[in-house]
Amino acid sequence: MCFFETNRLFLRPFEPEDAEIVQTLTSDIDLARTTLHIPYPYPDGYAIHWITSCTEKFKKGSSYSFAIILKETLELVGCMTLTLALNHKRGELAYWIGKPYWDNGFATEASNRLIEFAFYELNLNRVWACVMKKNKASIEVMKKSGLLYEGTLSQHVFKWGQYEDVAYYGIVKEQYEKTNTENALVET
Repeated sequence: MCFFETNRLFLRPFEPEDAEIVQTLTSDIDLARTTLHIPYPYPDGYAIHWITSCTEKFKKGSSYSFAIILKETLELVGCMTLTLALNHKRGELAYWIGKPYWDNGFATEASNRLIEFAFYELNLNRVWACVMKKNKASIEVMKKSGLLYEGTLSQHVFKWGQYEDVAYYGIVKEQYEKTNTENALVET
């Protein structure tokens, strides 16, 4: 089942059969080091619990977690999530890409599609994301996806025995539409 398609990717809900590859990809210390919510070591069997939770939230419409699948090989390479605060008409974008697939633009490609989904299919007003300042690659994904830097909270999270600064990026629908219109004019 494909929910979205981009040039190189399928984005679909997670399935129980994905647990083994999710467990493998999220067990990498380098991935866990740069994310806010992936534990290390990743507990054995936790992936199926996480997928079940994602499925329940997906059905409720409170959060949409998509497996990022390469069209060419059908490999699962990561996750792209949009968690909603419907009372405020906003969504938080969060993602991870397995280390073997880093530096290929998959997160940017998937986030661009999810931002479009947020504004035009869910009719949200705002999309935002946060990142530990040391995660330079994720900051680049946010910038390339059109999210604008909004500020940094110093020593905002405590991870692995140290405080980490967290940067916030976001965009409102009006800014998104203006940027897309300007880009379309430049291309013609």
